[in-house]
Amino acid sequence: MIRAIKAAQRLDSRGNPTVQVDLTTDNRPSGTFRALVPSGASTGQHEAVELRDGNASVFGGKGVERAVRNVEEVIAPALIKKGFNLETDLKKIDAFMKELDGTKNKGNLGANAMLGVSMACARAGASLAGIPLYEFLRRESGAKKPYVMPVPFFNVLNGGVHSGNTMAFQEIMLAPVGAQSVAEAVRMGSEVYQQLKKVITRKFGSSATGIGDEGGFAPPISQPHEAFDLLVTAVEECGYTNKIKYAMDPASSEFFKNGNYDIGFKGKTPDVQSPKQLQNLYNHLIDKYPIILLEDPFAEDDWETWTEFNKNCKIELVGDDLLVTNTERVQEASEKKACNSMLLKVNQIGTVTEAIAAANMAFGLGWGVFVSHRSGETTDDFIADITVGLRTGHLKSGSPCRGERVVKYNRLMDIEAELIAAGEPCIYAGHQFRTAHVIK
Repeated sequence: MIRAIKAAQRLDSRGNPTVQVDLTTDNRPSGTFRALVPSGASTGQHEAVELRDGNASVFGGKGVERAVRNVEEVIAPALIKKGFNLETDLKKIDAFMKELDGTKNKGNLGANAMLGVSMACARAGASLAGIPLYEFLRRESGAKKPYVMPVPFFNVLNGGVHSGNTMAFQEIMLAPVGAQSVAEAVRMGSEVYQQLKKVITRKFGSSATGIGDEGGFAPPISQPHEAFDLLVTAVEECGYTNKIKYAMDPASSEFFKNGNYDIGFKGKTPDVQSPKQLQNLYNHLIDKYPIILLEDPFAEDDWETWTEFNKNCKIELVGDDLLVTNTERVQEASEKKACNSMLLKVNQIGTVTEAIAAANMAFGLGWGVFVSHRSGETTDDFIADITVGLRTGHLKSGSPCRGERVVKYNRLMDIEAELIAAGEPCIYAGHQFRTAHVIK
């Protein structure tokens, strides 16, 4: 049972406030379990509400003291009074917090307040059950064994609102599908990342190797093909051609306006593309480069273009702002045949079990599920465990750079080593990253 829940305002990777929750149990042995909540820079308008204070004189209005008070003064006493069993009642705890909030979008208590409590409860439940967090989440989700270790998708070139260059597309990623383990995949990704720095330095000079919010380089480029050309060179020089594939997240809601897409929105000259022109650009890139995943190529409510593109899409088409880890949006996308994969961000929906429910719905539709960090990250490694527990087969957590990014990759390597040492079968998803949840 829960003895106490404390919360505090701490900082995320961009220096903005976020919510930290410490939950203490009164079981024997007792323990305290911490969660830190991430936040996004490019956030969909359908996401659950991240409660901010709005006082411009403190943290520029981004303080989270209201969310902290909601944890300590509203959620904590109510949960303690209910006496939930942390080993078995995570769904009940999350449902109770939703009822306590009383809104559809968690606008009263704040998704950031509720998620911190939900994550801390999951950690406490796993500890009290005497099992790792990934196993606790596996049981919570109903996923089968053997464990499947995910392909890490490294965001190595940044654009969009994550960087200061003029490239509209937000993320260019590499995925070591040809590795044999997570440990090898991380090594490959790190080697290419370091080589990419050398490639950029040769072409633009050392001053061009600054990084964006997620640790990816942000050289002075404006077009996506320039990014892929840099990446192709780095991969070739490392000897990993054909073993590493590519992915991109344009985050197109950021440059959608009046029915069209301005991919020159960060520069001095507009470059307005119609939905059809943008589709043609994506298809050209997919034909030219070994791209295996495309995330948020169109705006969050441009359903018609999503559906049209998905008719002939040859790769994984991931909905992020389109779906916001929400079962209602997933159902709508299924009915409209708008995509074939869901991005899972726990803070988009605000509780762990709602995120799991959305993932299970996506799996039931035959979709993939792609777990993601946020641009405003923390050193909390929760998403590594949920990726393994749900057998999603792939995740992205930025570059192999910056502590808040690599902590997730390090946790994955720790899990893999732990399973191997215990003689527990585990499979690296590799080329099967989209269908990892059905691997036998």
